[in-house]
Amino acid sequence: LVIVPRSNRVDISELMAHLFAVTDLERSYRVNMNVVGLNGKPAVKDLKTILQEWLTYRTETVRLRLVTRLNKIIERLHVLDGFLTIFLHLDEVIHLIRESEHPKPALMQRFALSERQAEAILELRLRQLAKLEVIKIETEHKALSQEKEQLENILSSEVKIRTLVKKELSEVAKIHGDSRRAPLIEREQAQVLKTLEKIPEEATTVILSEKGWIRAAKGHEIDAKQLSYKAGDALQQTVLAKSNQSILLLDSTGRVYTLPIHTLPSARGQGEPVTGRVTSPTNAVFTGMMLATKHHYAVLLSSSGYGFVVPTEELVGKNRQGKTALKVSEGATSLPPIPFVVEERSTLYLGLLTAGRRLLIVPVSDLSEMTKGKGSKLINAKSDGVIWAGCFTKKMCLNIQIPGRKRAQPTWAFKEWRSYVGALGDRGEKLPKGCEKATIEISELQ
Repeated sequence: LVIVPRSNRVDISELMAHLFAVTDLERSYRVNMNVVGLNGKPAVKDLKTILQEWLTYRTETVRLRLVTRLNKIIERLHVLDGFLTIFLHLDEVIHLIRESEHPKPALMQRFALSERQAEAILELRLRQLAKLEVIKIETEHKALSQEKEQLENILSSEVKIRTLVKKELSEVAKIHGDSRRAPLIEREQAQVLKTLEKIPEEATTVILSEKGWIRAAKGHEIDAKQLSYKAGDALQQTVLAKSNQSILLLDSTGRVYTLPIHTLPSARGQGEPVTGRVTSPTNAVFTGMMLATKHHYAVLLSSSGYGFVVPTEELVGKNRQGKTALKVSEGATSLPPIPFVVEERSTLYLGLLTAGRRLLIVPVSDLSEMTKGKGSKLINAKSDGVIWAGCFTKKMCLNIQIPGRKRAQPTWAFKEWRSYVGALGDRGEKLPKGCEKATIEISELQ
């Protein structure tokens, strides 16, 4: 397989490091060394322990080999001593064997031989009694005596035994070893190319529908309401982003999912369901989305009135199952996340509207900062539940939307909504009469 970069701007070393990381050009294999140790029991051992035990085993094996050889030499020298004894009295030995009914005990008694020596003499052939054979026996006796002395010398010293083991291993390496066929080259650690760094930074609008379908359109001047949607579906939210960023989606159970924007389908079509890219809990719906950006925070809260502030970077994950962020009480659901820049925190207010149309406004700086959990009690919602939440500054207005109202809708500037500012955990104040079904929108002060 030959890979030819399309451009000479491609960093070859960086590309090779990427290939090493994502292909079998470089691979690590895990080894589970479950071996039977010196104690006869299997156990998982590291390489150092295995080598130490093997050297102990090898040393003991060499020792036993030497002892076995020494015992055989001693036994052979004993027999040769018997042969040398009878060669001085050959005629008498022959006469004794011919005349005696039981030559073995007779030989043992006459020449002070052991039973093994007597048996060896009786097994000798006549031709082995020649003078030439005597010379061979004496030569063998001398050689074995020298070998016996060497073996006893080695066995008497633990250091000499280890030296012998080392020498034998070196000889084995010379006979069976060969030079390394692949060179050892020190390289930097192989790393996967960060795809986002190679993607051009283009203005992109991410569009999420009420049914959980997502897509991305080039540019920030997109009228998402005019796009085509599935039957019964409509626009839920848009986020202005860059193509090399990631979008965070929050579902009704409080889990957050991360999707790279450059992988989203084009807005030329109707998109694709988010559930095709993530594994969300059964019956969960997607309540909102936000960007994962440095120095950006978000307010996460549930309809039960609990919530907290979290850095958006802490919500980024890689799993299809998402990342648990907001702990939602039974019967409650998460509200859309409210992102903001950290520099704005001291000037921001959080508005909370319950189903009973009670409004509480609290400073965002009073909210606790967490990475996950249930959060602190923001409003005493009781059985009503929070139906809307939003962040705004003193320079923004709250537009009270009253269904069926024909005259102009009320617009509250700071001097109107400041009376609803309270402490965390308060119940909030009732909206004015006639606002029993009102909703709230935030706008810039005109």
